[in-house]
Amino acid sequence: MIRINLLPHREQKRKARLQRFAVLATLFLGAGVALVIIGYLALSAQISVQEERNAFLTAENAKLDKQIAEIETLKKERQLLLDRTKVVGRLQSNRSETVKILDQLVRQTPEGIFFSEIRQVNDIITILGFAQSSARVSTLMRSLGDSPIFTQPNLVEIKAALVVDPRAAKWGTRVSDFTLTVKVVREQEEDPQAQKKGKPAAAKVADSSKKGV
Repeated sequence: MIRINLLPHREQKRKARLQRFAVLATLFLGAGVALVIIGYLALSAQISVQEERNAFLTAENAKLDKQIAEIETLKKERQLLLDRTKVVGRLQSNRSETVKILDQLVRQTPEGIFFSEIRQVNDIITILGFAQSSARVSTLMRSLGDSPIFTQPNLVEIKAALVVDPRAAKWGTRVSDFTLTVKVVREQEEDPQAQKKGKPAAAKVADSSKKGV
């Protein structure tokens, strides 16, 4: 006996395929939404962590800037104290400088020379005076150069002049009017850093000398 299936089996298969497709599409869509949500949460968490790090670094940088400013202030105060100390030390060392200068001028001045004015600016002394001859001025410059506290004598100007002398003839005495400068020798201030740098060098020289021995 022959059986004929009159049910719409093709329509049923099509509906089944559509249902499976709908289920799979729903699953994939749900999985995609879940991945997007997970990724968004992960990125939000990373951004939050990075913002916290940035805030921490900003706060630490502010602290460092404050400390650097304090260090710079301390450096300036230290430099001011060092400058004041140097000034005080220079004043103490130069307290008797004027006496030494006058003493050396008296000792090194040959006969026949008369000073009319002595000026000092820093370590430069300007001497104005009269000499009986230009040779005596040359002798004075050599004497000043041989002095332990003078150096670099320099003749600025010398010219003939007439000095009124009651004991001389009618028109006075002819002399040499001169202007010269001389430099005062002062002890140089030693730099502590240079001393520190010099110590290792001296040690190396001593070691090398020992090795050579």
